[in-house]
Amino acid sequence: MPRSALICNDFQSTAFLNGLKGIVFDCDGVLFDSWEANKAYYNGIRAGLDFGPMDADMEHYVHAHAVKDSIRYVTPEDRWDEAFAVAKSLEYRDLLHHMIPEPGLENLLGTARQAGLKLGVFTNRTNTMELVLSIFGLEMYFAPVITAAKVPPKPRPDGLHRILDEWGVRAHEIAFVGDSHLDGAAARAASVPFWAYKAPALEADLHLPDFWSLLRQLQRAFQHRL
Repeated sequence: MPRSALICNDFQSTAFLNGLKGIVFDCDGVLFDSWEANKAYYNGIRAGLDFGPMDADMEHYVHAHAVKDSIRYVTPEDRWDEAFAVAKSLEYRDLLHHMIPEPGLENLLGTARQAGLKLGVFTNRTNTMELVLSIFGLEMYFAPVITAAKVPPKPRPDGLHRILDEWGVRAHEIAFVGDSHLDGAAARAASVPFWAYKAPALEADLHLPDFWSLLRQLQRAFQHRL
């Protein structure tokens, strides 16, 4: 971790929240622990082609990248048409029991909304994000929800630019919470502060060890609104 990086904790100043108007979240590894769900999905595709489970490198790749890129990464090029056909036959809803909301998430979202902050999602998921939010009862917190079906996937910053335009705010007035180098690259390209979630090796403006620490800082900084 860079020496200059801040770690969110109960002893630091809340100055990093000054002027904050919104927070954008990645999905996988941030809103949810979805590692096992992603593994099950892509291993299901590989199984449909009579391949064994992914190796560790593949598991890390699919955790961060868009579905089309991930399918191409974990299957041979001469089987891509079959792989996409298998993917269409899978019911993602059947994998949702593998997904676990991050501890403190809904407490954080509720407090952020009460504090008047805008909340959005920018993810490399394509057509499953709205389903996931709906199943877990979180859809009311986020607007907009930007996926790789709507803009080019990260590390392109298009999703953040779209959120900035929709919210009518400037780049320094929001933060992007992510857990991968793709998230960090997108934030830097959009000049948006990057908050790394449970990812101490990433270059970031702020490191979040959990959501509880950020919740307490929001409660201190916006106590007059809560």
